[in-house]
Amino acid sequence: QVRLMESGGGSVQAGGSLRLSCTKSEYAGFYCMAWFRQVPGKEREVVAAIDSEGHKLYGTFAQGRTNISLDKPKMNLYLDMTDLKPEDSAVYTCAAEQMGRCVLITPKGNSPRLTPEFYYIWGRGTQVTVSS
Repeated sequence: QVRLMESGGGSVQAGGSLRLSCTKSEYAGFYCMAWFRQVPGKEREVVAAIDSEGHKLYGTFAQGRTNISLDKPKMNLYLDMTDLKPEDSAVYTCAAEQMGRCVLITPKGNSPRLTPEFYYIWGRGTQVTVSS
């Protein structure tokens, strides 16, 4: 099975920026890719998701401060984060789905689902630490 590998995490001061990258071990196509984050003792929460058509959705806290993007030929995923806050400190993990169940189809258009149960290919995560 294809493996996902995150990079770009690290320590940054509040107000700073980071770019996270997610690459894969072999060529593979995905219907959706997403970034999730988790703090020990708390549930995993979505940061942002994107489908293969480029539709994007963001978690509430991430709107306005993050941008998810996809290099479609390589299917590499990126997450640009700005104005980072100490509460953004977490392990950030990328995820992907190849079956198409991650795509929410509505009369108004398609969008990627934001809940982790729709994704079954996961990276190991990269730590982001924001100091005040």
